[in-house]
Amino acid sequence: MDTGALRVETLGAGVVKRTTRLADGRELFYFDDPGTALGAERGVDARTLAPRPATATMRRDVLTGDWISLAAARQDRAVLPPPELDPLAPQTPTNPSEVPSRYDVAVFENRSPAFGPALAEATAGAPAATDPPRGLDDLDAPGLARARTAVGRCEVVCFSPAHEGSFGSLTPTRARTVIEAWADRTAVLSRLPGVAQVFPFENRGEEIGVTLRHPHGQIYAYPYVPPRTRRLLEAIQREGADLFARILASEQASERVILRGEHWTAFVPFAARWPLEVHLLPHRALPDLAATSDAERDELAPLYLRLLRGVDVMYGTPTPYIAAWHQAPVHAGRDAVRLRLELTSPRRAADKLKFLAGSEAAMGAWIGDVLPEEAAAALRAAVAEVSG
Repeated sequence: MDTGALRVETLGAGVVKRTTRLADGRELFYFDDPGTALGAERGVDARTLAPRPATATMRRDVLTGDWISLAAARQDRAVLPPPELDPLAPQTPTNPSEVPSRYDVAVFENRSPAFGPALAEATAGAPAATDPPRGLDDLDAPGLARARTAVGRCEVVCFSPAHEGSFGSLTPTRARTVIEAWADRTAVLSRLPGVAQVFPFENRGEEIGVTLRHPHGQIYAYPYVPPRTRRLLEAIQREGADLFARILASEQASERVILRGEHWTAFVPFAARWPLEVHLLPHRALPDLAATSDAERDELAPLYLRLLRGVDVMYGTPTPYIAAWHQAPVHAGRDAVRLRLELTSPRRAADKLKFLAGSEAAMGAWIGDVLPEEAAAALRAAVAEVSG
């Protein structure tokens, strides 16, 4: 297998994408900043790797209809390694990491994924799917003890070669490159057979469960429409196809707006669940990041950075969060489901976290600790400190 061969594409904002493979056949994508100091060549992954693990199995919970992926191979992933053994840093003679070359932004298939990689066009070295889903109708069918191979795709998005940081620590240029990578991967993954929804996200902080300090996020391509999106589709059917347009207008007229640009508005939602919760919506009806224009991506980079840095200013120390990019399903609701970021944090004070206990964890019945209007006022003041 020639893992050194590169396929080169020029994307928006002058970002260059270079495609190659790792030693075990997994795909690796380099996204070079405009005007990058890196050369055109990339090193070959010369590691000797074990065969890729069998694709996970997923089982259906008959009480809810939810599918649960059982990916035992994830138990072996690295947990808070020292910088010299950072698996997301560029390879060195003493660190046989996942990325063989220096890079600006790198994306690769997860070695121990919760979904995939054995789709119809399975990538080189991928194990065969023994019992993949037979379409969405098959996944919705009733019955006890139903199981399928958890086909799909899980990718790791390295925001920077630095050992520590997060999206908020990037430069505007690098943030724009990551946004271009998200958009590109959303478009490509949405075209894969069997993929029902594409979900880019970033987990930040050990309190969230992060096991690597390296600045990175992930992208999941699910073989089903996840529960949150299913409930959203039900809400749209109940409330009307213009639901997001009405939400945006209502929130823009409220005291909960944090930031508003030409193309995006960030606000604390009317019925926020978390002590820190911000939603970021595009002003146009867009199904996913792949549908955004260059102008929308250009504005998003600095606006999103201001929001994240404001979140950290609130308490003076890094705040744990989940940054979840909710996108429309690949085959349903694309005219009504609007792209949005949901940024949530369990931090309710400088030294206090919200834990999901009886009511929230067992019954899904949330009790808020902070009024959304008070949270918005505090966050607006924090963002003003970094707006420069």
